[in-house]
Amino acid sequence: MTRRPYIVGNWKMHGTRAMLSEARAIDRAAQRHMKVEVALAPPYTLIHPIHREAEQIAVGAQDCHHADGGAHTGDISAAMIADAGASFVILGHSERRQDHSEGDAQVRAKAEMAFAAGLRVILCCGESLATRESGGAAAFVRAQLLASLPPADEMPAEVAERLCIAYEPIWAIGTGIAATTDDIAAMHAEIRALLVDLLGEEHGPEVRILYGGSVKPDNAAAIFAVPEVGGALVGGASLTADSFMGIALAASEPFES
Repeated sequence: MTRRPYIVGNWKMHGTRAMLSEARAIDRAAQRHMKVEVALAPPYTLIHPIHREAEQIAVGAQDCHHADGGAHTGDISAAMIADAGASFVILGHSERRQDHSEGDAQVRAKAEMAFAAGLRVILCCGESLATRESGGAAAFVRAQLLASLPPADEMPAEVAERLCIAYEPIWAIGTGIAATTDDIAAMHAEIRALLVDLLGEEHGPEVRILYGGSVKPDNAAAIFAVPEVGGALVGGASLTADSFMGIALAASEPFES
């Protein structure tokens, strides 16, 4: 089955109500690119305002807590973000792992809670430059995913629709340096093989694998041409409609008749 490319914008800690105009522009543009699935993960404060106005794009969150409620000052549960209008959540991003010392077990617990709340999960993985240079990138990413994903028998029945993997080499996030197409192809093939091992031939081949790490309009077409790349998790280039939809347009071109 050929699935539409999935282009997700991660606004990180950017965005006030003044940026609702960019979200509107992205939504209008997405209506003209139906061959591409477009989504935004703004700060928590903008989930409901964007969800309320969006007609085409999905809206999600950048994280959630691993508990369903309780004495966790400053945290937000999966059920809360779903109530605000989120349909998905990004989990295990390297900035969360580094800045907040999140380990694989915590990411797994968050994923379990997100699935229970009915959300889609974009689960991030990726290696440091030191790990890549040591030759251990593939083994590291496989181990990270195995420890961060819920057990296969606890995945939702519609796992191919509810789970995405985002491969983001840490050394390429926000640096302007994208991995080579050979690097991307090799890692996406490793991830695909792992998904088939975990989820079987029915679901493993259908889970989309996104690439993230300095994706821009001028390198997007080459990245999307790589086998097993099913879309992109976009950081800085998602903050304006022009750059973000330039990436979406590059993803849609192979699907144009």
